[in-house]
Amino acid sequence: MSRFWSPVVGTLSPYVPGEQPKLQDLVKLNTNEHPFGPSPKVLQALRGACDDNLKLYPDPGSERLRQAVAVNFQVQADQVFVGNGSDEVLAHVFQALLKHDGPLLFPDITYSFYPVYCGLYQIAYQAVPLTEDFCIDVQDYLPAAGRQAGGIIFPNPNAPTGRALPLADIERIVAANPDVVVVIDEAYVDFGAESAVSLVARHDNLLVIQTLSKSRSLAGLRVGFAIGSQVLIEALERVKNSFNSYPIDRLAETGAVAALEDRSYFERTRQAVIATRNNLTAQLQGLGFEVLPSAANFVFARHPRHDGAALAAALRDRSIIVRHFKHPRIDQFLRITVGTDAQCSRLLEALAAIVAKPDTL
Repeated sequence: MSRFWSPVVGTLSPYVPGEQPKLQDLVKLNTNEHPFGPSPKVLQALRGACDDNLKLYPDPGSERLRQAVAVNFQVQADQVFVGNGSDEVLAHVFQALLKHDGPLLFPDITYSFYPVYCGLYQIAYQAVPLTEDFCIDVQDYLPAAGRQAGGIIFPNPNAPTGRALPLADIERIVAANPDVVVVIDEAYVDFGAESAVSLVARHDNLLVIQTLSKSRSLAGLRVGFAIGSQVLIEALERVKNSFNSYPIDRLAETGAVAALEDRSYFERTRQAVIATRNNLTAQLQGLGFEVLPSAANFVFARHPRHDGAALAAALRDRSIIVRHFKHPRIDQFLRITVGTDAQCSRLLEALAAIVAKPDTL
């Protein structure tokens, strides 16, 4: 610990992102990137935006992007907040809306940035255990459960499990906590879950967060957004404008707008991912894996006779990388991104050879 650090720095356990290795002939299935590239209309728009206007600051309000999101989700522009990826949006949410008396509630197995932000912003939290089959139990988030929440947040679908909560269950949680902000993190929603955006008009305590990194293939541009009541969005704007008045650059805004406008490419490619995921699930089950039901662009799988870490290491030896978490309850699982059909075939061929060997548990 350096003597120059602020007191909070030494207490932090930073988020560890998925590995970005530079290996030859790599099958990269560890960070849930989209297997297909961005829409050709996005690339065309980006080329057109590379002009002399880059000398100028971007629009601090990102009005074109906010309007595009509003049109896409049939809300008003003043119900939309945008930021550099959903991670930055979440950071502002934790600071602006979730720092209250009472602990912030979220699942014990979920997006690992949540406890990181709690540490950074010094927010008390309570990790609520998932059920034995890794589902969110709605009862655990209702006031009758005896918890006095300062806020509630969870992904839908959840990460890294991929399991989704039905929209009716989400509304039960939101309606039962009218004085508490409920945040639904929908990074993977387009691959099989129901979005909660339709509930925003009925519940002023609901905030829904999405990203263009996954289903729109724009992880490299870093664009995310939140949709909620005007009072929630105003809080986020106040924090953002106290931190960075120009969060979205000109190229990111241009690419994001083009991606949102190209609905046909979005629908075609997300359906292709869903079809590949379903086939990958069936093939893994055929190799003896238990695969949790997934509504995301990844699957969460374990083998009853082979150690998760050993499987990940054996795949890496074959230039295939997947995500392995060294956390209790899930340390035998692999999170496998849905890649192209060719990538998934190579993965399955490698796993068939590995699991045919003697047990590693």
